Parts: sequence; C-alpha cells; structure tokens
Amino acid sequence: MSAATTRSRTPDRLCAEAVDLARAAAEEAAAPGVVGEHVGLVSEGDRVVTHFFECKELGYRGWRWAATVARASRAKIVTLDEVVLLPGPDALLAPEWVPWSERLRPGDMGPGDLLPTDAEDLRLEPGWTGEEEPPPNSAVSHEMADLVEAEDAEVTAGTPATLPVAPTRGSISAVAEELGLRRARVLSRYGLHIAADRWEEGYGPKTPMAQAAPAACVSCGFLVALGGSLGQAFGVCANEFSPADGRVVSLTYGCGGHSEAAVMPKPPVPAPPVIDETRVDPFPLRPSRDAGSVPTVTDEETAELGHS
Repeated sequence: MSAATTRSRTPDRLCAEAVDLARAAAEEAAAPGVVGEHVGLVSEGDRVVTHFFECKELGYRGWRWAATVARASRAKIVTLDEVVLLPGPDALLAPEWVPWSERLRPGDMGPGDLLPTDAEDLRLEPGWTGEEEPPPNSAVSHEMADLVEAEDAEVTAGTPATLPVAPTRGSISAVAEELGLRRARVLSRYGLHIAADRWEEGYGPKTPMAQAAPAACVSCGFLVALGGSLGQAFGVCANEFSPADGRVVSLTYGCGGHSEAAVMPKPPVPAPPVIDETRVDPFPLRPSRDAGSVPTVTDEETAELGHS
C-alpha cells in the first residue's frame, strides 16, 4: 500500500474537527429542524472529509445529510465543498427501476394502448414468406401436366405473391393460407408451450372447480373446439353461467355448468293403489246364513234325533 493511499484513508484533523461548519451548511440547505445529530464522518481523500448528520424529515427514514469539507495544502482554513442528502445503510429506498416490458402484467392494457413486440421475441417465429416455393415454371412444365390433372390441382399463371387472390387449392400458398402461416410472424413452439401452461394453470384439472366438477369439459356440449395443435388439449367455454364463459379451458377442466351434470330425470310412475277409492263396495250388516262352515238345518230335521 502506497503512502498516498494511507494518507487518503486517514481523516484530516482540521477537516474532521469542522463539525460546526458542516452542520451550518447542512441546516442552510435543508428545511428548519430536519438536521439531526452528527452520526459519523469518512475521509474522501487528502484533506477532504464528509460529515454525516441524521435526517429527521418525514419520508426519508435512514437518510443522512452529507456535508463535504476540504482545505488546501498547508492552509489552516477549512472550506465547504458540497451538501447533499444521501441514503444510509438502512435507508428507505424506492425499488429498482424495471423496464416497462417486464412490469407489464395481463390485464394492464386498456383501450387505445399499444404493446409493441420485440423483434427477437421468443414466443414468435417468422411465418411462411414464399421463399421455399418451387420455381414458377416447374408446375406448368410438360412433365408435370399429367400429374396436375390427376391430382385435380389448380395451376396458376404465376407465383402466389403476384396473384391478386391466393389460389384455392393445389399450391403451397393455399396450404399456408389455410394453416394461418402467411403472416409476418406466427407462434413458435415456445410460445405455444407457455400459452398452454398459462391456460392449464387457470382453467385446468388441478383447479378447485375442476376437482369438484361432475364431469370434464371434453364431454360438455358447451365446449367449442379450437383449431390447430392447441385444439388437441383446449377449447372455449360457451356456457354463460359457467365461471369460464368465453375462456380457453383445458379439455380436462370442468365445472357445475356441465351440459350433462343436471339432466332432469323421468317423472316417476306411481304404484297402483292398495285401496280403490273410485268405487263403492257393499258390506252386509249381518253375515249370511250359509257363510259359516257348518250347514244350516231346520227344527224338523233335528226332531228325530231326540232333541227338544
């Protein structure tokens, strides 16, 4: 370590003793009554010392008033350099600045807001530009005439880029148009994956609603199918009473609004009545004579038996 470095770390005696000068300068720069006790000093270099004073101003907890004093070589008079308000080790600071592209959250955009997309966005990739199209004269060559007729293809007069309307069939442009690839950029595989993960988290099988559902969306009549590869795992809910109405839901999601969850049962068929109350049955007051198990006989028939 050099001698110059040693001298710079050792506070100058006269500058270190100039506490009153530093306090007066801090009180002049600050509002009245906000400069507190002297909390320390630090050597900034040869004959340069910064004094720190507690800041009592509301909203600046942990901040300190820093008054830097210095003196010339071989001079006996200490002069003021500058006064600033600096944060201390325990100061209350605002969070670090974050770019707007990282601060933006779903739902933050409002009417009229524009969200530019980065040219190197990993969620997107270039669409089909037509550069890999076969030469224009190859489709109309004599060797391909029979094949074109057999495949019922449509031969155009030029490249798709020069045509006012895209061919309806039989060309790469038609296939690209049908698949939605004739845009400047399309979703990359990474973009598809993060979208699927986001939708799965919001409306997937692990949500409390899906856990309590009577059946999954794959068998619901309110599910609208999606095109493309995402249609293999997702659809759109069209039930206005469902919590996922208008949302992209997983086929394994479910809710109480399932189309087959509350099918009305058939009305029960009543059992036949035990007693028919629609008619009157006559009941005699006395039993008939021949109703018993013993046959009825007259007195004359029993006289010869010796009975009186």
